[in-house]
Amino acid sequence: MAGGTREVLTLQLGHFAGFVGAHWWNQQDAALCAPTDAREPPGELCPDVLYRAGRTAHGQETYTPRLILMDLKGSLSSLKQEGGLYGDRQLDAAIAWQGKLTTHKEELYPQNPYLRDLLSAEGVLSSDGIWRVKPIPNGKGPPPLPAAIAPRPLIPTESSIRVWSDFLRVHLHPRSICMIQKYNHDGEAGRLEAFGQGESVLKEPRYLEELEDRLHFYMEECDYLQGFQILCDLHNGFSGEPQKNIYRLLNTAFGLVHMSAHSSLVCPLSLGGSLGLRREPPVTFPHLHYDATLPFHCAAILATALDTVTVPYRLRSSPVSMVHLADMLNSSGKKVVTAAATIPFPLVPGQSLPDALVQLGGATAWTPLSACGDPSGTCFAQSVVLRGLDKACHTSRLAPGTRLPSPLHACDTGEDVLAQYLQQQQPGVRSSTHLLLAPCKVVPPYPCLFSPSLSRHGLLLDGPPLGAGTWVAKGRESSHCMCDQREARKSTAVESIPVLGALCSSSTSGRALGDLARELGKLDVRRWASFMDAGVEQGDVEEALQELGSLAQCYQGGDGLAD
Repeated sequence: MAGGTREVLTLQLGHFAGFVGAHWWNQQDAALCAPTDAREPPGELCPDVLYRAGRTAHGQETYTPRLILMDLKGSLSSLKQEGGLYGDRQLDAAIAWQGKLTTHKEELYPQNPYLRDLLSAEGVLSSDGIWRVKPIPNGKGPPPLPAAIAPRPLIPTESSIRVWSDFLRVHLHPRSICMIQKYNHDGEAGRLEAFGQGESVLKEPRYLEELEDRLHFYMEECDYLQGFQILCDLHNGFSGEPQKNIYRLLNTAFGLVHMSAHSSLVCPLSLGGSLGLRREPPVTFPHLHYDATLPFHCAAILATALDTVTVPYRLRSSPVSMVHLADMLNSSGKKVVTAAATIPFPLVPGQSLPDALVQLGGATAWTPLSACGDPSGTCFAQSVVLRGLDKACHTSRLAPGTRLPSPLHACDTGEDVLAQYLQQQQPGVRSSTHLLLAPCKVVPPYPCLFSPSLSRHGLLLDGPPLGAGTWVAKGRESSHCMCDQREARKSTAVESIPVLGALCSSSTSGRALGDLARELGKLDVRRWASFMDAGVEQGDVEEALQELGSLAQCYQGGDGLAD
């Protein structure tokens, strides 16, 4: 990358953020593996943006996430707070004690099968069950050693997954995990359930100094830190546990206000239908079957969307910096954006991208992922990424003299097809588009959410018959993309999928913020003394209400706001 790596430091704050983050890092790890076929060329994304190279005390090279995460007591299961990569930090000498001893035993959690014995002095256990030295991208690590067969790790069952660390397959640096011991992850007592509790935690010197120390450690080794991406629970004290809907509303309001004040861009991520008190049914996907009550399922879907919409600032060639991406989307103070995705992007073997987009229709066919209600509002700006399609499918190769079924079929490149599609659907909207060959990896422990109608690479096998997606004009059938027809005969587990993801600045955000402000304004917060006792005062509520209204007004004016 010209000018050196533009590093990003990731912060994960809260337990659901940990679930999303675990899936996110698992997908990054899967993408680091060598491509298995010609459709997945290496090098489109630069892993150094998210990862750092290091070395253990024994001289072993490591490659770990540039990550700081905060969670509560009981959330690590068998994972050690210092991680298992750099060895135990033990005292060199035992301390002699002449007094009485009392032994306390705690129930041992089952060890994460993905981290169990993952490292040895010789190498790591790769996702294919082969023991090898893991090379560091860009030639920074040693080449793979001759492989020695090792047992494939057990896949944790969904019923066995209690916390995010149960399925994390990536080793973390000792400075990544910061535990808040004064609050419990589960149980009836000692819960972090109010914004004021979370706000007060970082006022304590112990946690403030620990966080600052970790920030300095990661920031000072960066050559060009382009910014921070923060995954933060919005419904509980980390936004500042959702045992009460009123608490959820208050935490969400305070969280959005404070995050907007201290960041360039904020995007709520949720499979729910509403941020307010009225709970709407969860969103649906035509080719996914998930349990909305399982964080393991919901977080996997959100991580897949996140892995797609963050592509622009992780590109190896011609990246769009975080600053430029935010500037494009947050004009006139519109800092709250929405996310949407098509997971997987529906492509039948034999179809071209123009065929698929014509069948997909407008942006309303995308699944909204920000719990902001009806997504059909006015769009002001958007960043759209489509990934995972064979290059041969990007355009439609029409037979000479064939009438064009749509203007999309006349485009010369896939990038032009996607840009033309967005211009047709939303004329005049400022759009940034990226088209990648690399798909999203969904290998275990990613949950089995996919319809049996999908092929190993996420193509639709129960769609229109092969050729039905082509166009017929004047008795002549147009030629079309000859994607691997053998996909139709495969019935193996889905390993990768094409995904369309988008970040959008639209009036939908303004409407959701306005609705949230109106609900907050109707509350008599004095009835919720426990929330106020956590450190929030009446004046804070009134200020948050005013700030929500100001954020909502940013989406009004010349651009118009559809009420």
